[in-house]
Amino acid sequence: MSAEPRGTHPCGTGPRGAEPRGAEPRTDRPSGLSNGGAGPGRAPGKRLRIGILFGGRSAEHEVSIVSAQGVMAALDTDRFQAVPIGVTRQGTWLTLAQTEQALRRILSERLRSLDEPLGEGLLYRTQVIGSFRRLDIVFPLIHGANGEDGTLQGFLELAGVPYVGAGVAASALGMDKALQKTVFRQGGIPVTDDIVVLNSEWRRDPAGVRQAAEAAIGYPCFVKPANSGSSIGTAKVRSREDLDEAIAEALRYDRKVLIEKAVAAREVEVAVLGNDEPEASPVGEITYRSEFYDYRAKYDDPHTELHIPAAIPQATAERLRETALAAYRAIDCAGLARVDFFLKPDGEFCLNEVNTIPGFTPMSMYPRLWEYAGLSYRDLITRLIELGLERHQEKRRV
Repeated sequence: MSAEPRGTHPCGTGPRGAEPRGAEPRTDRPSGLSNGGAGPGRAPGKRLRIGILFGGRSAEHEVSIVSAQGVMAALDTDRFQAVPIGVTRQGTWLTLAQTEQALRRILSERLRSLDEPLGEGLLYRTQVIGSFRRLDIVFPLIHGANGEDGTLQGFLELAGVPYVGAGVAASALGMDKALQKTVFRQGGIPVTDDIVVLNSEWRRDPAGVRQAAEAAIGYPCFVKPANSGSSIGTAKVRSREDLDEAIAEALRYDRKVLIEKAVAAREVEVAVLGNDEPEASPVGEITYRSEFYDYRAKYDDPHTELHIPAAIPQATAERLRETALAAYRAIDCAGLARVDFFLKPDGEFCLNEVNTIPGFTPMSMYPRLWEYAGLSYRDLITRLIELGLERHQEKRRV
């Protein structure tokens, strides 16, 4: 930990370079799905089996379930067959029969999470592991640890199963806010100043951490876990009196904590879609009444609103879209990501984070941005499946 803030690139107008691709969705189809939905190893006309993987241990467990229900309801059933695979809060992977039973209970009894049947991890569920051999592709919708951080993607890579979305490295970088900001700074992408504090540093020298935070960042600031989502464990700190409690809370969720400079700004987001030639959506904005965009504002506050498109100058929107694509490429992302920004009153902006498995309910920002651009929720799901198969086929050729 150093008293120097990480990076000297202030909020700016973003990197200059190639113009962003237009917001109109691509209509070309990868060769693997050119004959009526036949993928690798499938006869023409036979439906592909899509593993919908959802739930998980994170605080976004409920959101993941709603996303999975939305995807299964919108899936093009002429081409695809949904195979739901649930993961409980305790980390147990459910069989197909158990998952379907749990989903029925959620619908009938208004439950918000998956039941825990046995308390066993993945390695004990040989029936679940075996079921992956019969899938054509997996659509991961698990947020946070063991779903969005590269571990799940590594398992699927080892198993040789195609999957939707970012690969191992991009997922890990997308989850770790400290690492991704290092990459973005190297690419000239503006991010907020911060220092990183390890749990061991805090235990050994809390006074030194306080001094470093005040010298490099000052107040107000935000304290957040480096590896967490939905603002879980995040707090706004106005004085030294608040700092200790905020750091202790953030360390409940990760061994590594960011202390970031607070920025007075609007929160705007861009959806990115594609593999090596990604496209950027129009820009959307989130408004809320709470002090910052915390968990309650994200999921429980009726006053939170999504504005599509954001009411910003066209030139600013183009720079945001260009920067979103630059960030997407910087971590070698694939499939999809939502790129979040802080937009200051003077038109300058900072990248907040890249989210490689964004909320994917029909009402979430990511699908709504593409819907505004002309790509329906159903067609977006289809396109993501195509992109996953396309990337898997490319890897097999190497």
